[in-house]
Amino acid sequence: MRPSKPAETQPTPQSTQTATLAEIAREAGVSAPTVSKVLNGRADVAPATRTRVEDLLRAYGYRRRRAEATRSPLIDLVFHEFESAWAMEVIRGVENAAREEGLSVVLSESAGRLTPGRTWADQVAARRPHGVILVLSGLDESQRALLTSRSIPFVVMDPAGDPGDDVPSVGATNWQGGLAATRHLVELGHTRIAAISGPSRMMCSRARVDGYRAALETAGLPVEPALIKVGDFHHETGYRAGLELLRSPDRPTAVFAGNDLQALGLYEAARELGLRIPEDLSVVGFDDLPIARWVGPPLTTVRQPLMEMAETAAKLVLNLGREDGTSGATRVELATSLVVRNSTGAPPAPQRGAGNCATSHDGPAGEAPVS
Repeated sequence: MRPSKPAETQPTPQSTQTATLAEIAREAGVSAPTVSKVLNGRADVAPATRTRVEDLLRAYGYRRRRAEATRSPLIDLVFHEFESAWAMEVIRGVENAAREEGLSVVLSESAGRLTPGRTWADQVAARRPHGVILVLSGLDESQRALLTSRSIPFVVMDPAGDPGDDVPSVGATNWQGGLAATRHLVELGHTRIAAISGPSRMMCSRARVDGYRAALETAGLPVEPALIKVGDFHHETGYRAGLELLRSPDRPTAVFAGNDLQALGLYEAARELGLRIPEDLSVVGFDDLPIARWVGPPLTTVRQPLMEMAETAAKLVLNLGREDGTSGATRVELATSLVVRNSTGAPPAPQRGAGNCATSHDGPAGEAPVS
């Protein structure tokens, strides 16, 4: 048996014409070391140059050896921000799929950035994992080019923005979830319904608020900008936005929080102001984290199947790796569903002479009046 060539790529048997790397460099208008960098997946090559060189390599019949032989038994899982309650569901889903394949999971965080740091792609290329899953994050052009050049497939889960037609992604029906949450409140009789969104730069957050707006408009209710507060998916933001909404003279009787953590912050604001849930204020969250069942009262929320989304993303990236990433981009959306618990009910009856303003009410003995 003839030994295989040591180069990263070698001409295909079907090639009728081959060129030396020096000739490819000359035709591409670059140096031979630059071609070598492209072959070795180095990051310090401009994306346009990398594309030009790789096009020539393909045109002359060069191909990389199958990547499976050099891959580490790893999946890289990258969070834009590590939030334990939410992230644990994602980690469990990825680990379930990885365990079936005998793989381990490497965790990293991009510290709130929508793309990982500059050195991250080099580290991943050096590790050569079976694939990369990015959560609420994405890649810039040079990072994508580097991973592609090393035959490392990647999938975006719950993309922050439009990942592009050529990027595989897994998400949930966020718009439908926002619609279902708000429609539930409308059907209970609420007419002043507020929303605390997530970051406006995130596609999932915008979709949930768009579903909220659609439900109000369908019911013939006005969409009041003053009732929509922009949050960041954290407990503290739910608390601060909740205080602002609930202290207003014409406070809402119901709030759709963009996620469960903000809903729990809203719970805290309501308790501080002496409001009862759901007697004085109905609350709906989004995600259905385990804590949603444990709080008092248990939280009505939109279930986002985080574990199933993570498992789907892991299986997708592994399949792309087996097929050398040639199967084409895939977009998957898993269905959300409304889980009704005890945090929602009919709106409070208006007090005589109170108009629409919040006033005191007769509650159980020892209970503070409504502010």
